[in-house]
Amino acid sequence: MKIGIIGAGKVGISLGYVLRGNGADVTVISDRLPSALETARGFLGTDMAYTGDVMEVVRSCSVVAIATQDREIAGIARDIFKAAGDLTGKLFFHTSGADPSSILSPLDEKGAHLGSLHPLQTFPDIESAIEVLPDTSIFIEGDEKALAVLRVIAGHLGASIHTIAGKDKVFYHLAAVFVCNLLSALMHSGTGVMDRIDVSLEPFLPIIRATMKNIEAKGPLAALTGPVVRGDDKTIRSHLAAMEDMPLHRDIYLALSKMALEMVRERKALSEAEIEILRRVLEGGEKT
Repeated sequence: MKIGIIGAGKVGISLGYVLRGNGADVTVISDRLPSALETARGFLGTDMAYTGDVMEVVRSCSVVAIATQDREIAGIARDIFKAAGDLTGKLFFHTSGADPSSILSPLDEKGAHLGSLHPLQTFPDIESAIEVLPDTSIFIEGDEKALAVLRVIAGHLGASIHTIAGKDKVFYHLAAVFVCNLLSALMHSGTGVMDRIDVSLEPFLPIIRATMKNIEAKGPLAALTGPVVRGDDKTIRSHLAAMEDMPLHRDIYLALSKMALEMVRERKALSEAEIEILRRVLEGGEKT
């Protein structure tokens, strides 16, 4: 099984590196930028092909990974469809978390199998991606024959393999954005408050680590602490008053506190009367 990669970015290079390190036959990588191919060569070595021609990858490999930016995937598939002859038996998969394998149509009309493979991980750079991939959950999706091959490829990459339906990809990616990307945005929001009192993020790191440890051990519902769980409307009012000149931070606080209140209701941590008091504060029914 010869594997080729289209796209010499962080994902394409890190996938190629880990796959080759685990014995997979990755033979060629393509990119339109010569500088990207030179970067790839530094990680993947000289014993494979580097090309600016996508069709060289298609012609020489039975498995083709499209590891470009999401917005480019469908266009690449269309270009391959126009240029290629019979694709019977070949597998094309992309690495987008949000899109189903169906965006690779119409390659299936020429006999190709279609799939997607997404490492559920954050890749700030190539080196860190290579380091964390072996401990990463890999989500795969596609037709029956595609899944059989993708399970083998995923087994060379990460710690666990999970199958997902194409129609569920958007919700899968949405969940990842909440727990990863927006978590970073939330932390940045916190530093905005810290700036008001000239305190850095560093002394808050132990409580952040403890919170993540509790979430991992108990789940987010049981790990929730703070004024909403305690029914402490006085503290919530003081927080809201302090953010009168911070409208974006106030909106974030209100939205997340409303979610926390739903968690409190699910946990049965407060009486309905106590929950109603908090609800009125958060909905603006009582002055802060």
